[in-house]
Amino acid sequence: QVQLVESGGGLVQAGGSLRLSCAASGRIISVYTMGWFRQAPGKQRELVSHITSSGTTNYSDSVKGRFTISRDNAKNTVYLQMNSLKPEDTAVYYCAASRPGYNYWGQGTQVTVSS
Repeated sequence: QVQLVESGGGLVQAGGSLRLSCAASGRIISVYTMGWFRQAPGKQRELVSHITSSGTTNYSDSVKGRFTISRDNAKNTVYLQMNSLKPEDTAVYYCAASRPGYNYWGQGTQVTVSS
């Protein structure tokens, strides 16, 4: 089992930045693909970014160039650096672990971007 705990969410003005963290316990996550998802009110959960065990990254078009995913395997932690935030980035952000299939999820952290 993998337990995931997100942190770093909060309220920020448009144009600001936040850094989300996802701390894992239970297993070493270096072999997992790790993803960041988000879900806005009334919308489906969407994949924002993922990073493979080898470090390959991928981003949705809506965040490309603004968000950066990274992982620190020594700390068993994955990060999502979010810059140039927009009101439409407002959502609950979740991290998840895949090997394959996203079977492990955190509880989510709220990100609110004011205009």
